[in-house]
Amino acid sequence: MEIGGFGGMFDIAASGFKDPILVAATDGVGTKLRVALSANDHSSVGIDLVAMCVNDLVVQGAEPLFFLDYFATAKLNLDRAEEVIKGIADGCRQAGCALIGGETAEMPGMYHGEDYDLAGFSVGAVERDGVLTGADINADDIVLGLASNGVHSNGFSLVRKIIEDLALDYSDKAPFGDGPLGSTLLAPTKIYVKSCLTAHRAGLVKGLAHITGGGLTENIPRVLPNGLGVNLNGASWPISDQFKWLSTIGNVTPDEMARTFNCGIGMVVIVAPENCDAAIRGFSEAEESVFNIGTVVPCTGETRVKIENWDSAWQG
Repeated sequence: MEIGGFGGMFDIAASGFKDPILVAATDGVGTKLRVALSANDHSSVGIDLVAMCVNDLVVQGAEPLFFLDYFATAKLNLDRAEEVIKGIADGCRQAGCALIGGETAEMPGMYHGEDYDLAGFSVGAVERDGVLTGADINADDIVLGLASNGVHSNGFSLVRKIIEDLALDYSDKAPFGDGPLGSTLLAPTKIYVKSCLTAHRAGLVKGLAHITGGGLTENIPRVLPNGLGVNLNGASWPISDQFKWLSTIGNVTPDEMARTFNCGIGMVVIVAPENCDAAIRGFSEAEESVFNIGTVVPCTGETRVKIENWDSAWQG
C-alpha cells in the first residue's frame, strides 16, 4: 500500500495459520520519553514501543503479525521523527512483524515545546489449540527467568525522581556503568518473541509473564491459576549495578523494587520439571541469558510471589 492510504492491509491467509485466534495489544513508552528528551537521544524508544506490545502478545502464544504506531507532538521535528521511526522499524524486524502504517499528529494545543508521545498497536495470531493460558500450571513446576536489558520501559517516574533529587545530568557518566547516564538508562526493552515462540512450539512452555509495570510481584500471578503462587530465590540471578544503585541511592526497599522494576528479569517462563533442562538449553541456544529462579507452590494467601535471599543480593 502506498503512503497516504487510509488503512494498512495484511493477508493473514498467507501467514500459514490453519485455525487462528487473533490477539491484539497496545502500549506506550511512558515517562522514559522524558529521559530521551533530556538526553537528546531518540534512537531506541521506537524499539521500546514495539517491545512493549509484542512481548505482551507472545505471552499468549501469539506470533506478532503487524504493527502500527501513533506519534503525537506540538510541532513535527523531522529528524527526531525519523530517528524514532527507524527504531520502530528495527523493533519490528527483531519481532518478525510488518510495520504496516501509523499516524503522525501535530497538536500545538495539546503538547508544548519539544514534547512528544508514542503509542503502539500490534496484532498477532496463534493457532486455537496453541493459546497459552497457564491453566495447566501445577505446583512444583519450575520458574525460569530471561534476563532483561536494564530498566526497560517501566519505573521511570521513580528513576527520574532519584536522578532529580541527586541533581545529576543525563550527560554525566553513569554511576553504575562506563557510558553516559542517559544512554545507559535508554537501553531498549528486550524483545523476547523469537526465543519464546520457539520454546512454545516445541511444547516446553506452560506459561509466560512479561515483567512490566508492577514488576515481578504483580505480573507473575497474572498467568497462574487460582490457588498457586511462586517462591523465587532472589540470589539465583545476577542483579546489575544499575538496579543495585537505584535501590541503594534511592533508599528503595527490595519489596518496592520487586513491585516497580523487572530487577533483571524481563520475561518469566514456567515449565514442567521434566522440560526444565531442554528449555534452558533452547533459550541458551537462542542467546538468552536464562536462570532457574524458583518454583510454583500452593498458595492460599494474598501474597502470591515470595522472594527469598534478596536483601543482600539486590543492594550495592
